Amino acid sequence: MTTRGEAGATAFPCAAPLGAEGFPPLSAWQAVPALSFDWDWQGRNVDPERETKIRLLWTPQTLFLRFEAHYRELSVFPDADPSGRRDQLWDRDVVEVFLQPDDSDPWVYKEIEIAPNGMWLDLDVKRRVIRDLHSGLQSRVAIDHRARVWSAEIAIPMKALVANFDSAKSWRVNFFRVEGAAEPRFYSAWRPTHSPEPNFHVPEAFGHLSFAAKP
Repeated sequence: MTTRGEAGATAFPCAAPLGAEGFPPLSAWQAVPALSFDWDWQGRNVDPERETKIRLLWTPQTLFLRFEAHYRELSVFPDADPSGRRDQLWDRDVVEVFLQPDDSDPWVYKEIEIAPNGMWLDLDVKRRVIRDLHSGLQSRVAIDHRARVWSAEIAIPMKALVANFDSAKSWRVNFFRVEGAAEPRFYSAWRPTHSPEPNFHVPEAFGHLSFAAKP
């Protein structure tokens, strides 16, 4: 089952035992519905060959995300820090999530990015000032060249996102995608930002993320 961008996002509890690398098994991901988008940041120019799907699972300790990104071509940086962290990762292919556990200040949120080769970036955005988040996230990626799909799984410690996690409280969220090494690139947003030029930092466009109590 897949839901489109006009609906809210839901993270489902992960009841399955985690694998050796600390991620949910594939069966747990397949058991929950996916969000899907294949339009640009303005909600136009639909391209099914660049469809992005997202699934979310949670435990009290960790928020898990799985992206599946259909692609036309891949473009990645060849270099990163030894940890895999890479500044300005958005200048090549990435999937991104912006998370806002507390919407009392719309200009305070977290930004997480991952590339097809596993490079990643986590940022703490506060009133347009951007700093490293140091979230302690874990991630893994895979590429199916025949199907032209790359996937990424991210495990983010809840303590890096919110001081006291409460599954009864909803968050604000948006998901993004960039493909291409040079303009014109494909900029895509789950909840379109409708900005004149590609811009993902539009908090008023964020959707809602709820945490389901049961699978």
